[in-house]
This record gives sequence, structure tokens and C-alpha cells, in this order.
Amino acid sequence: MSAQTIVSFHAHPDDEALLTGGTLARAAAAGHRVVIVTATDGGSGLAANRMRSGGRLAVRRRAELERAAAALGAAEVHLLGYDDSGMAGTAGENGFARADVDSAAERLVDILREESATALTVYDRNGGYGHPDHVQVHRVGVRAAALAATPVVLEATLDRRLLTRALRLMRVTRVGARIALPQMNEVYSAREVLTHRIDVRDHLAAKRAAMAMHASQLTSDDGDRTLALCLRLPPPLFRLAFGHEWFTQRGLRPGQRLLDDPFAVIGSPPGSSGAP
Repeated sequence: MSAQTIVSFHAHPDDEALLTGGTLARAAAAGHRVVIVTATDGGSGLAANRMRSGGRLAVRRRAELERAAAALGAAEVHLLGYDDSGMAGTAGENGFARADVDSAAERLVDILREESATALTVYDRNGGYGHPDHVQVHRVGVRAAALAATPVVLEATLDRRLLTRALRLMRVTRVGARIALPQMNEVYSAREVLTHRIDVRDHLAAKRAAMAMHASQLTSDDGDRTLALCLRLPPPLFRLAFGHEWFTQRGLRPGQRLLDDPFAVIGSPPGSSGAP
């Protein structure tokens, strides 16, 4: 396939590594252009108090994002300039979750058109685990893709069934016992709606390196966070947990076999099947 451009739209620094890092690294390694767009600087994210004073966290997270993007092979990084809304969505007027969808979409449209993007990644309609900024990424990204006529829109997500099994195993083995669990019927996506299962096992070194660049998100004053737990996994378990990434392509009817290429179906008509 000739070189394509994939724009990956995220809410905060570190999101790009967790849900899409392997896919982006794989695309970059194959010669495609990868562009990362982040709506906010992550300034309201959880972190140790010593990092939060005087806007230091936002500055640090922007630098971490640049290093993570380089680890993935991304060619460009853009920030849309909104404030991190926080999990409670209590940011001020410039908080991304409170932004007018059309106005925010226009900022992304400019990038999509400038890059002649073939594909855009956003999040599923649940915003993954429900963070207000993640839900807004879905709304804004879908609107921007329509305005820019971007051929492929991939909603990054997780297979809810596999995630549920993994969390049960964690509880049995008492791993991550302090991690708060969401209502599973309200997060990520059911297996039946997925169209893509991207094999990223050959690119896990890049994904893990990108995750590790977000050092500010490893701990808070309450102790280690989920990212730290993930990075401590031994290589076989890391490969099992992160060796595939999941997407639903908008306008593409799920097929019996999940696709393994983000560019497999370009410009598919609504309701067409994901099966080749």
C-alpha cells in the first residue's frame, strides 16, 4: 500500500501510548505518516503534589508527550490548546469537556486537511472509561472527520469481554487490588461491534518505551498508578496484555473476522461488512 497519513486524536498526554501506541508504531514502521493531536496538556491529571504547583505538571506532560511520540515514530505532534477538565469535568471555561463541539472540531479539521489524512483515530462513544475529555474526543473527532471528509474513522477501544476477564483474574490474584473498577456495561465496547484487532506484538518495544516516557503518571501521593503496574509486567504478560489493539471503524459493519490493518477498508460505504 502507498504511504498514508493517520491522525491520532487524544484527550491527554499518555493516552496515545495506552490505546493506540502499537498501531501508531506499526504504521510508522511501515512508512506511513503518523500525526498525534492532543486536546489538552493534561494539567489536571493525577500526579504527586510536588509536580502540580505553578503549572509544572502541564509543562512536564507536554515534554513527555513529545518524547513518547518520538518513541512511536510520529512525525508531528499538535495540541489543540484546551485545559484538562479532570475526571469530575470541573475545569473552567477553557476546559475541553465544556468546549463547543463545532468550534473544537474546526481546530482539528485544519490539521486533517493540512495533512490530507486518510484515517483518524478517536475513542468510542463511552470515551473508554468515561472521562469527560475522552467522551468529548469522540464527539469532536467524529464531527471533524465529517467536515474534513476523512475516509476512515477508527474508534479506539478495548474488548469489554476480555477486559472483564482480565479484571477478574487480577482480583483473584490480588494484583491491583486498590484500583477502582468502573461499571463494566458502561465502558469500552462489546465484542460484537468491533471491526479491527490490530496485532502490535512486533512493536511492543516502541509502545512500552512510549508508556515509560510518561513518568509523571506513574505515581501519585496515594501510591503507584495503573501505568506503573502495567510497566512492571514481565515481558510475557506485557505481550499478552498489550499485544493487540482494538477499534471500531465508523460506517463499517462488523464481520466474522476482525481486520488487522487500520487502512484495510478506506472509504467504505455505511453498512458494508468488515469481512474481506
